Amino acid sequence: MPNTLDAATVHAWCEHALDALGVARETIDAINVYPVADADTGTNLYLTVESAAQAVEAARAGEPTLAEATAAMAHGALLGARGNSGTILAQLLRGLADGTAAGGDLRSALDGAARLARAAVARPVEGTILSVATAAAQAAAEAPGDDADVARAACAEARAALAATPDRLPALAGAGVVDAGGYGLVVLLQALVTALTGERPTEPLADRAATGGEVCAPGTPAPDGRPGTPGGPAFEVIYLLDAPAPAVEVLRRRLDALGDSLVVVGGDELWHVHVHVDDAGAAVEAGIEAGRPHRVRITHLAGPAGGAAPTVVPDPVERAVVAVVPGEGLARLCTEAGAVAVTVRPEEPLGSGELAVVVREVHAREVVLLLGGPELRHTAAAAAQQVRAAGVRVAIIPARSPVQSLAALAVHAAERRFDEDVVAMTAAAGATRYAELAVAERRSWTTRGVCEAGAVLGMIDGDVAVIGDDLTACAHEVLDRMLAAGGELVTLVLGTGAPDGLSRLLRDRVRRAHLGVDVVSYAGHQPSPLLIGVE
Repeated sequence: MPNTLDAATVHAWCEHALDALGVARETIDAINVYPVADADTGTNLYLTVESAAQAVEAARAGEPTLAEATAAMAHGALLGARGNSGTILAQLLRGLADGTAAGGDLRSALDGAARLARAAVARPVEGTILSVATAAAQAAAEAPGDDADVARAACAEARAALAATPDRLPALAGAGVVDAGGYGLVVLLQALVTALTGERPTEPLADRAATGGEVCAPGTPAPDGRPGTPGGPAFEVIYLLDAPAPAVEVLRRRLDALGDSLVVVGGDELWHVHVHVDDAGAAVEAGIEAGRPHRVRITHLAGPAGGAAPTVVPDPVERAVVAVVPGEGLARLCTEAGAVAVTVRPEEPLGSGELAVVVREVHAREVVLLLGGPELRHTAAAAAQQVRAAGVRVAIIPARSPVQSLAALAVHAAERRFDEDVVAMTAAAGATRYAELAVAERRSWTTRGVCEAGAVLGMIDGDVAVIGDDLTACAHEVLDRMLAAGGELVTLVLGTGAPDGLSRLLRDRVRRAHLGVDVVSYAGHQPSPLLIGVE
């Protein structure tokens, strides 16, 4: 195992952290009593790290440096941050990225991370994730040895600081638990130790026997009436904000006057804003005055009225298909075929928690998950694990392209037994060859040689088969290669960058050169200009 933090270790760190938080998520949710007892800190941390991991995975194609890998990790966390603790974690990772970009070692990076995170919180409270981060940074600064030794020292001191959080925060002492956000940070530091050394430290303790208390149920008021009880603000407001730094300073003051749990993280004119308020509209309006808020999320908390109104749950259905696709047009096609469609966008990675919510809300006893690409397999597996715990039967169709998902949907038959239906859909997806036309974003090496930025890539079954300058010419060549092995039906899915008339040109070519082959085309509105399926 490496003893020094590098880009490969950052990738391994993300994988270990995601696995560990997946295991610890329910425990962290259960001890979440501060600042709001809404039982979601573990889930929020998982989704935040999942977004960071996806960004690091995407950056691997460019063989990143350590600074580039940590910058990707921080940016992904910023875009996907959830809740109070997830937002603070995003700032911790930004501090780590700033430290590595400046050429610092792990000691200085952890110190900068703790300082930056504390500065992002309007009213820092001891006994929280901030205290755990500060303790870890102080231990790291004094630790001799290489990065592995530094990580061990930081992790050990973080565990000790976590155990002491009830002594510093009465809300935790009254509930007999340690801080949920701090617990998550210890899990993250343990994953760093594992990535550097291969060691797997034991899980920290979630409760505090010394307090004599028991872990309270989510929503139970803390005995001292501090924030986090049902008497707090009614709404959690989160949004990304494009704004200059001076405008953000004004925004901080306005939001601090409106509510509590204010955390504003980010930089370079992209910020993540988190606040608990009674007037959600005012919090959003303040963001509009500062810049351009987007990806706004407003969640009802346990407010003075005793929580949100009960929802009406429809009667469950026997079976449903949930299709994850990369374009609105593809989503409409799947919906018309009877599936529940989830649209994903490159700038908004889909979290497993979000997908699990969608699967639960179809209220089906059996669910087939159709994926639009291999990059979603970990997300789908984690979502399926969460839903299966509630007794729902879930099967994942391993489609590697949206055209394979369409082929699977075409043979779906709800009247068949579940296993038979899954086998038939999987076989249809596997029997469909797929191709994608894309434009290269950067210069890189491929199996067909060097690809310059702006070149057109024709990929067949996931491998680069054609490199050219003209999208239409490359599409013709890709289609000819695919049909050289035979085929009866060609499916064309046109993306946002497809040139006018491309569908007609390809249809005419098939009719002239490949007699007896049918062609269907759809407007998918996916990012890549063209998807091709051959059955």
